[in-house]
Amino acid sequence: MLTAYDATMAHILDAAGLDVLLVGDSLGMVVLGEDTTLPVTMEMMIHHCRAVANGAARALVIADLPFLTYQTGVADAIRNAGRLIQLGRASAVKLEGGARCSAVVRALVEAGIPVMGHIGLMPQHVHKIGGFRPVGKEDAEAEQLIADAHAIQNAGAFALVVECVPAALAARITRELSIPTIGIGSGPHCDGQVLVSYDAFGLYQGAVPRFVKRYAELGDLMASAARAYIDEVQRGVFPAEQPLAASKETVSAGR
Repeated sequence: MLTAYDATMAHILDAAGLDVLLVGDSLGMVVLGEDTTLPVTMEMMIHHCRAVANGAARALVIADLPFLTYQTGVADAIRNAGRLIQLGRASAVKLEGGARCSAVVRALVEAGIPVMGHIGLMPQHVHKIGGFRPVGKEDAEAEQLIADAHAIQNAGAFALVVECVPAALAARITRELSIPTIGIGSGPHCDGQVLVSYDAFGLYQGAVPRFVKRYAELGDLMASAARAYIDEVQRGVFPAEQPLAASKETVSAGR
């Protein structure tokens, strides 16, 4: 599972064999340049989700419910999740929260909307917990996370993201649940893993979490390509002279 925010990226990742594409509210940080995910709106999520759905042929497309679109009550949650399904063409939604969100999860599932849960470090709670930090190191916090995991499963969620909790705790949660767990910064024992694609591919230029593995440095590659383009334009190498017939063929390609 990786994040995607546009049709081109979705098409590439889908063709590569990703099982799940998450249209994360992380787009607020890696695409829009915000410091947190909190400024992301429903309109933004619908816009990006529809683009990802247009690019994905086989992967499951899941969309984050942004801040204050489900915490204000069941009716708001159903309405906003329904918009992501209808207008954004998502197949499921993801929301942050434990036992306190179980009633919302249950109502969404009963309304026919598949839900993925999210516990541990919850970026929408960044101000409440005092920053982006690991969760579950203390015994009381760990026990609450276990209770939260069971509450979300019992409410009908089909899967659960477990973010930034100790690996042993994530392993215990995974053993105890019958639904799949998807880890991020929580060790190797979850059923699956998710990363922000801009982090994994070296596109995001800001600080990234320590648990991220960078599988490529596409940002450096893009910068090098841009410099080569600048150089060729300045030297008059690009564009090269082309026969008129070739130019017509290029125009007819729709670009």
